[in-house]
Amino acid sequence: MTSEPTEKSNFIRTIIKEDIARSKHDGRIHTRFPPEPNGYLHIGHAKAFCLSFGFAEEFHGLCNLRFDDTNPTKESQEYIDAIIKDIKWLGFDWGDRQYHASDYFGTLYGWARRLIKAGQAYVCDLTGEQIRQMRGTLTKAGQPSPFRDRPVDENLDLFERMKNGEFPDGSRTLRAKIDMAAGNMNLRDPVMYRILRAPHPRTGDKWCIYPMYDWAHGQSDSIEGITHSLCSLEFEDHRPLYDWFLEQLGEHHPQQIEFARLNLTYTIMSKRKLLKLVEDKYVHGWDDPRMPTLSGMRRRGYPPMAIRNFSERIGVAKKPSMVDLAMLEHCVREELNKTAPRFMAVLKPLKVVIDNYPEGQVDDLEAVNNPEDPEAGTRKVPFSREIYLERDDFMEDAPKKFFRLAPGREVRLRYAYFITCNEVIKDAAGNIIELRCTYDPETRGGNAPDGRKVKATLHWVSAEHAIDAEVRLYQTLFSKEDPEDVEEGQDFTVHLNPDSLQVLSDAKLEPNLAGKEPGFSCQFERQGYFCVDADSTAEKPVFNRTVTLKDIWARMQKRE
Repeated sequence: MTSEPTEKSNFIRTIIKEDIARSKHDGRIHTRFPPEPNGYLHIGHAKAFCLSFGFAEEFHGLCNLRFDDTNPTKESQEYIDAIIKDIKWLGFDWGDRQYHASDYFGTLYGWARRLIKAGQAYVCDLTGEQIRQMRGTLTKAGQPSPFRDRPVDENLDLFERMKNGEFPDGSRTLRAKIDMAAGNMNLRDPVMYRILRAPHPRTGDKWCIYPMYDWAHGQSDSIEGITHSLCSLEFEDHRPLYDWFLEQLGEHHPQQIEFARLNLTYTIMSKRKLLKLVEDKYVHGWDDPRMPTLSGMRRRGYPPMAIRNFSERIGVAKKPSMVDLAMLEHCVREELNKTAPRFMAVLKPLKVVIDNYPEGQVDDLEAVNNPEDPEAGTRKVPFSREIYLERDDFMEDAPKKFFRLAPGREVRLRYAYFITCNEVIKDAAGNIIELRCTYDPETRGGNAPDGRKVKATLHWVSAEHAIDAEVRLYQTLFSKEDPEDVEEGQDFTVHLNPDSLQVLSDAKLEPNLAGKEPGFSCQFERQGYFCVDADSTAEKPVFNRTVTLKDIWARMQKRE
């Protein structure tokens, strides 16, 4: 196995090519991405819309964005706006083809009347609980509703009165008349409409009956002339119902193709459970950088192209599987390694005074912006008598294999000089608060004229010129590879990682990082990739760690 992009071949692409070859749908390719606006999009949705938009681009077709907004109690304009922002962030465009299922409420109502007139739908007075009880089981047929054989005229009258608001919420439904003994439970007289007095984000109080998802979804595809309806596997058992509706109506019939949804280690993909994390304040909103939402990944610093590359690499399959989070992080590192400029930042500062460096002197040293991109050029970094080193880069009693700074040891400072530690200063409690060192002025640029070698190169920041910053270090939100794997009576939140966020409030940054806007990504040398957070201010910048430099996935591929 390699980490290189896989060959562009999968079963959906094969189906589309064959359809084009035999001029099915007149050779048209028209897909859609139909999110429900009841939450923010996550990385699993990204896989789905990368497929729908991607195939449309590849085969010179069209892709619609359609909001399946059939449940006004859980939908909001906030979610609609967030979904639009996320899809555009990944670089996809739907032109003027933004639609809503609510655009078709009138058409859907008329089509429902057609089914009633054909004796294929009826108004039912059973409660939701009674419908569930009479539905049967996988091994036992359901019981027909006592209202199943109502006359057509009575059904039409009751359905009209349902629409006009004459009955209480939940008192009546419209059901399709299919087969209460069907092996597929979705065909056992499913509910098409329910009475619900709730204002809709788009239609307001115009309707007090709303179509069920299974009635609106397939018909909306038909209305829009969709040729290939790409869905995740949980819709496979719903396909016979969608087919039945369209066959009875005699309308355009899209081809539904199911694929396995994305499952990612250490990650929850349920919008309902993600909403619980937000509402119960386990996280700081939908865009918390620990969340698998696209808004959270954007805030954390994930490049959109990394997500698109990841979606392509994981491929398309019919069988569910678990993808290692390390693969996504590998794609993020791969992209940032090419594009992110390098800077120096000390996250846990330890002050160092260079005794033989002239007081008041400042050297402007040349530093490389990105070794992967020669055109990125260089920058000047100030060096002075007092600097900060990473506290973890010093040990007073260093073991044999610790090659960084220790008493009497010489190390290289990145782009600067060789220094040697001569004295350790401690406070009254015995804590190390300062190091006294000397430097070799002949080693400017990090090389010794006499050819002597050192075993460590350390990053640093000039104390006089340092920017104070807050740095947030993120780990996985869950401590278990499969957060859904819980014991009886437990909730998935039992696996929340208490160490998923560490805040370092006293980081020191090189002055070239001043004034960077939220969303700016860079590499802190030897530390990882970081992004300016939305909470950042001119007085106190805030940086999120996007990913560490350590690439577990790349090492796994080498072993294989």
